[in-house]
Formats: sequence, structure tokens, C-alpha cells
Amino acid sequence: MSARDLFIGIALMVLWGFNFSVIQLGVEHAHPTMITAARFFFAATPALFFVPRPKVLTRYLVGYGLSFGLGVWGMMTVAMKLGVSPGMAGLLLQLSVVSSLLLGWLWLQEHIALNKVLGVALALIGLAISLFIEDGSLPLVGLPFALVAAVCWSVNGILVKRSGTREVFSFCVWGLLFAPIPLCVIAWLSHGENFLMGFAGDHWKSVWFSVLFQAYPTTLFGYWVWNKLVVKYPLSTVAPLTFLTPVAALLGGVIFYGEAVGVSKLFAFSFILLGLLVSQTQLKNYLPRLKKT
Repeated sequence: MSARDLFIGIALMVLWGFNFSVIQLGVEHAHPTMITAARFFFAATPALFFVPRPKVLTRYLVGYGLSFGLGVWGMMTVAMKLGVSPGMAGLLLQLSVVSSLLLGWLWLQEHIALNKVLGVALALIGLAISLFIEDGSLPLVGLPFALVAAVCWSVNGILVKRSGTREVFSFCVWGLLFAPIPLCVIAWLSHGENFLMGFAGDHWKSVWFSVLFQAYPTTLFGYWVWNKLVVKYPLSTVAPLTFLTPVAALLGGVIFYGEAVGVSKLFAFSFILLGLLVSQTQLKNYLPRLKKT
């Protein structure tokens, strides 16, 4: 990877990591599912006029919109509304490595390699350690929503694979079209006529900044850049960059919200990120070297 593209990739991971702090800014003053609905409405609506519809079955677009919009970010914003900090939200989303392994084995009959098993084991140790964090950044009431978000992230990948699309960006844009309506319905059912609370009033600037930042720099621009890197370089070269996202999320939490970084949190981060690294490493390439030594 060229130095220029490496810098762009690192900058993108920082952007995605800091996005968790921007989400926190929005959910402090508005309903979390409405924040997510507005994000994907503004991300999808203008882009539809410039991006052709991908040649896939509609059910894959609907499934992607529901799993990505309602499943990943709908559930994660609810988790953050319930007290999960930006840093912990960014970290817990990486546990999709666990669900991806299981779903890939059950749904796609993928072979489970040794490095994947070791990676999952390390990530689960990190999750177990995170349960002992006592600084309030991971309330147990928010943990299930964050874990559902991680599972739905894995479902997204499976849906993209099953669709057979090569138009990943347009697939994402058109899939997001099916996210806002169910999110709005959930907000309305839970808050009644107050479901738009926060989009007007004393904190409307913070809410709209959160929505538009998530819609354009994070979603449209971010995925456009990411897909260009994925097309240009092998996935094995690009994928490890995502390990920087939870680190940037924690850094953003510290900078903008004074998030505490204790020993337990550092150990949880270390084990989960190490699990991600091991899961991406081809151990067979190193076994011959170990035998020689």
C-alpha cells in the first residue's frame, strides 16, 4: 500500500472511531432510533439519484437495510443511550469476529481455521474482562444491544456475499433506503407524539450536527473511500486497518467525554484487538518457521 493510501486509510479509521462520540452527542438530546433513521435517510436519499441500483434481488437490499440500519446502528445507538461509552461501543462492535465465525460456519459452510478459533477465544476473554469494568462505561443493561449490533454486522457481510454483488457501494446506498421507516416506527411506538423530540428546541444544533456528520462524512464519504481501497488492494492488506477504529473510538471518548481508561478496560481492549489480529493472521505461514527454530 502506498504511503498516501495508508495515510488515507488511517484517517478514515480515525473518522469512524470519532463517529462514536458524534453519535453520543446526538443520543444525549434525541431518540436514538430517530437519530439513526435521519442518518440513513439523508445518506440514501440524495445518493439514489446518482448511484444506479445494483443488479441484485430486492430481498437482499431489504435485508441489508434492516440488519445494517436497525440491527447494527439502531441497536448500538440504543446501547449508547443506555450508557455504553463511545470507546466501549467501538470495541464491542469488533466482537463481530465471533459471530462471523459461527454464522459463516452455519450458513455458508465455511471452514473454521485454527487462527479463527484462537482469535475468537481471545476476543471472548476480552469480553469477559469488560464485564468487570466498574467506571460506568459498560452498564449491563446496554450490553445486549451492543452485542446484537455486533451480530448484525456479521449478518451484513453474509447478505453481501449471498447477493453476489460486485457493486458494493451502490448495494449499500440502496439498501439503506429500507432502514429509516422501521426505525421511525419504533421511535413513534416508544415515544408517541414526542418521537421527534430533540430535532427542534434548545439542542437542535447538536442533534442535526450528529445526524449530518454520520450521514455524509461517516457513511457516504467513508464507505466510498473504503470501497476504493478494497478494490485497489487485497482485503488482507486493507482489513487490518479496522483494528484502529476502536482505538480511535476510545481516544475520542477520552477527549470529548473524559472517558476513564482503567486497567480492566486496557486488558479488555488488548485481548479483543489481539483476537482480531490473530483471526486475520495465517498461522500456517509461521508454523514452518517455528519448526525450524
